[in-house]
Amino acid sequence: MIVDYIVDLANRTAKLVVEIDGSQHLDAMGYDAKRTAWLESEGWTVIRLWNSDVRSNPSGAAEHILLKTAECLGGTHPQPLPSRVGREPRRALY
Repeated sequence: MIVDYIVDLANRTAKLVVEIDGSQHLDAMGYDAKRTAWLESEGWTVIRLWNSDVRSNPSGAAEHILLKTAECLGGTHPQPLPSRVGREPRRALY
């Protein structure tokens, strides 16, 4: 919860709110716009994803959230992948 608002996901360090919306939000667009405006006035970034998009492409949704998080943190990926430099390639086990 951020003040009086309930959000789906929040990263307090990045000040990023992720809303995963279903069709019920089509009727609540005025409320959502007011809440988004208030959150943004407090320095939060709000992104919205549709339930159907998250279900049909969970990897894409996760990547979008990670990229936006990195952007909010100043361009640093929140969990950088380990470097592959100097590693030998894995060999097949067959």
